Amino acid sequence: MSEKKPPEDGQRRRRHLLLKVDAWLDSTLWNMGFRTGQIWEDVTIFFRRFRVRGWKKLAFEVAGEAMTLGTAASVVMLALAMPAFQATQGDWKNRADFAVTFLDRYGTVIGHRGIIHEDSIPVDELPDHFVKAILATEDRRFFDHFGIDFVGLARAMSENARAGGVVQGGSTLTQQLAKNLFLSNERSLERKVKEAFLALWLEANLTKKEILSLYLDRAYMGGGTFGAAAAAQFYFGKKLTDVTLAESAMLAGLFKAPARYAPHVNLPAARARANVVLSNLVQSGFMTEGQVIAARRNPATAVDRGGTEAPDYFLDWAFDETVRIADRFPQHTLVVRTTLDMGLQHAAELAVEGTLRESGQSAKVSQGAVVMIENGGAVRAMVGGRDYGESQFNRATRALRQPGSSFKVYTYAAAMEKGMTPETVVVDGPVTWRGWSPQNYGRSYSGRVTLMSALSRSINTIPVKLARDELGTERIAEMAKAMGVETPLRTDKTIPLGTTEVTVLDQATAYAVFPAGGMQSRRHGLEQIVDYEGNILYDFERDAPPAARVLSEKAVSSMNRILVTIPVSGTARRAALDNGIVSGGKTGTTQAYRDAWYVGFTGNYTAAVWFGNDDYTSTNNITGGTLPAQAFKRLMDYAHQGIELRPVPGIDNPLPAGPHPTASAAARPGETDALPPLVRPRSLSRETTTLLRGVGARLKSALAPALPATAALPDNGTPSQ
Repeated sequence: MSEKKPPEDGQRRRRHLLLKVDAWLDSTLWNMGFRTGQIWEDVTIFFRRFRVRGWKKLAFEVAGEAMTLGTAASVVMLALAMPAFQATQGDWKNRADFAVTFLDRYGTVIGHRGIIHEDSIPVDELPDHFVKAILATEDRRFFDHFGIDFVGLARAMSENARAGGVVQGGSTLTQQLAKNLFLSNERSLERKVKEAFLALWLEANLTKKEILSLYLDRAYMGGGTFGAAAAAQFYFGKKLTDVTLAESAMLAGLFKAPARYAPHVNLPAARARANVVLSNLVQSGFMTEGQVIAARRNPATAVDRGGTEAPDYFLDWAFDETVRIADRFPQHTLVVRTTLDMGLQHAAELAVEGTLRESGQSAKVSQGAVVMIENGGAVRAMVGGRDYGESQFNRATRALRQPGSSFKVYTYAAAMEKGMTPETVVVDGPVTWRGWSPQNYGRSYSGRVTLMSALSRSINTIPVKLARDELGTERIAEMAKAMGVETPLRTDKTIPLGTTEVTVLDQATAYAVFPAGGMQSRRHGLEQIVDYEGNILYDFERDAPPAARVLSEKAVSSMNRILVTIPVSGTARRAALDNGIVSGGKTGTTQAYRDAWYVGFTGNYTAAVWFGNDDYTSTNNITGGTLPAQAFKRLMDYAHQGIELRPVPGIDNPLPAGPHPTASAAARPGETDALPPLVRPRSLSRETTTLLRGVGARLKSALAPALPATAALPDNGTPSQ
């Protein structure tokens, strides 16, 4: 029999094995820690050799912080630039395939856009002196840099510092092309960041000759011309390949400021600028003084164009619309009949320019914009700024500005859709919503008021209460979008007072729903697109979808009843039209008086007017009831001469023209300013109409001494500061 081992021996062996494992772990971990310590000590000793003290340490610390901040800034700039690269994803080069001739509503040629490739000349075939004139003036190191010229930027900064102002620009030719292709002329840090990144992208994807060719084909050259080839034909009546050195210098001088140096407008200034270009040729070493002396003595003379003017802001927008619609057609050489009325366009330009000349300096206002839409959706006039030659940035379609109280109509329209009426009584008193307590202009409250009185007097607390208690901000944004606002809207708690940005075109489109009886306004700038064979590729009446209803007849009638009182007894008395023409509208003034709006309508037209400054600086306390209302009246008084007046939907009881006898008391706190709606008769004879106009004029004259001296009440549509 085998002898069994006692259990104590097995346990002893297991304990011995565990002790051996424990000892191995202890020794291994200790050795590992010891070795790690030795390695760390060796590394520390090694790096002590690089340790600096004193001023060197300070320099290294500053350099390290600069690298850290530089890396963070690069990440931020890249994040800002990323949206710009979306424009490079499509077939952006083929945008130049379009060559479009634009006609006004009556068939008269008003301008051209796009590039006619038969006139686009390869760089190798351009005159040598023309290319040198461009490079000497715009970018001397064009063939040496990679899109951003730090040497040229340093030189420009030095020259500007020496001159005490901006005499040289630091942008390269590639950066200017990036702006022309993908960006706008808006002056902002975000645009400059995008421009720099896109310039690097262009350098990586195109050759230098392609960049130069694209630049020469797309730059605005004044007189409504785009591209050097078109400019040579317009100013000198010849092909670009045939221009002389003097003419090349004059063309090269246009890139800086085409409106200021256009030879058909200001020949002495154009010649002086051309002389600067000739000096640049000599200073850059491209030519000698002896080679340019003949051009100095015999400067170029432009063809007489008789002060030709084009509605360039409208044409830019119409070209974008054409590309969007016609991109599916194989034909890209097109003739487009637009909706523009040159008479109304000229009147709109005069309304903006005249107002700015009279009051711009004292009011500290430098820019204005107007969009005018006829009932039915046709855009009849568009002013995107004061001077297209100075800035091609279209403030009517691209500038995002706070609308102030002019945005309140969407809140009230949503309330009317929910069943409220102009006579619905609400309480004007202190309100707090999510920690925000907006206040009225003047910091006073009126107690129980009707919705008609609240909107007419632009009370701030009421729309906030409606949004908080009845509607919600999402419903207000949905109403604005349904009426025609295309800009993405923020839905924060301040939206009832117009703190989200919109465009002038947005406001004109949306307000045009009121004279359209609650139907979509179907805003459009193109009537027909045809090719050169006469084939109709697009017709608005045939191809555009029918208008959908966005406001019920009851709601639009209620809104119109309120809005027609505002030019009579509300915040827009300066917008009241002559000859008994009934109009409605709403003023808007933003925080710190940065933006002033008036958006109004008659049965025939809707117009949105904005005044402000590109750099968002405050004006001299102008409100929507002052300059915008005045410009609106100028334009609308002209537009309604000699036409059949259409009624404002929902306004049935005609009254003679002029202020209602109770108008002067309408704005007193605690009293309603709801007046009987004023309207031109629908079906009265011409004799009766003339009689009523005369009665209204006499009534207005008799009441004038009793009315307050100020023709418009203050309006502030934003939260208190």
